[in-house]
Amino acid sequence: MPSAPTRGPLMIIGGAEDKLRKRTILKDFVVASGGHDARIVVIPTASSLGPEIVEVYEALFTKLGAAEVTTARPESREDAHDPGLVELLEKATGIFMTGGNQLKLSGAICGTPFGEAIIDAHERGAVVAGTSAGASIQSSHMVAFGVGGATPKQRMTQVAAGLGLVSSTVIDQHFDQRNRYGRLLMIVAQSPQLLGIGVDEDTAAVVEDVDGHEVLRVTGRGSVTIFDPARMVSNAHEARRSAPLLASGVMLHVLPAGSAYDLTTRTLVPQAHEVDDTEAAEIAEAGRDLRQLARDIAASDVSPTNLRRRLARNRRRVTPDETPASDGGMA
Repeated sequence: MPSAPTRGPLMIIGGAEDKLRKRTILKDFVVASGGHDARIVVIPTASSLGPEIVEVYEALFTKLGAAEVTTARPESREDAHDPGLVELLEKATGIFMTGGNQLKLSGAICGTPFGEAIIDAHERGAVVAGTSAGASIQSSHMVAFGVGGATPKQRMTQVAAGLGLVSSTVIDQHFDQRNRYGRLLMIVAQSPQLLGIGVDEDTAAVVEDVDGHEVLRVTGRGSVTIFDPARMVSNAHEARRSAPLLASGVMLHVLPAGSAYDLTTRTLVPQAHEVDDTEAAEIAEAGRDLRQLARDIAASDVSPTNLRRRLARNRRRVTPDETPASDGGMA
């Protein structure tokens, strides 16, 4: 019996990803989509811009080596039933949803054949990426709109349904840059079964299946902030309109690049400690010297002080810049 295909990675980008310099996140997306064999579909539905937004990403992905870049832009739920647009997604190895208005995006595609085709593509192994609005729609619950601010307040934001690619979560973007801590806290205070994920600009939360667990790892210049409200205490059920909310006992994780978090168990993945090669060589040499010192002490009745002086003399090396001048020459 053939094994089920591995789900493709999700790339949840906090917006304003670098398009001019290193373009690390966009490069990672193209590579994960198959590199020179990548067939990428750009979905600009959320954007208020016209063909120019498509031209930007088509040019970028082509320059980064993708074999084929096409566009699918359903503007209504009727468009999202178009078999031709659905077929584009069925052939894609990478899907990229642009920024813009996430409520417009979800209203057009969630619960349609087009939206289901995005989910099916993820299930069969394609990469699904999105920036800004295209990031928010990947969660089960999505920030529709709302104001910024650090303090959670009743009714400061509204929630809509997302595609549910990441279950039991709510994702917000431009997180630190637009001070969206309060509104994400408000949502998890009202729905403590959800994990709140805030992604900074030019930062990606990459979610992959690792041994049956959904593991999120962070790349880019900023951080990913996670609110785990499983044990929180809140007064959200009784707070009056616009009143600050009680939110006590929320587990906070701030994850810079290189960090990883297990979404299945809601725990931090320990980081492997990397030792610098030069430091490792110095440690190894010191260990050899100590072992030799011990052997010399055991073999003869020589004082450790004299042996250390001998070792120091042996380690001295004359470098090219320290070559002594010849007799009669200038030093």
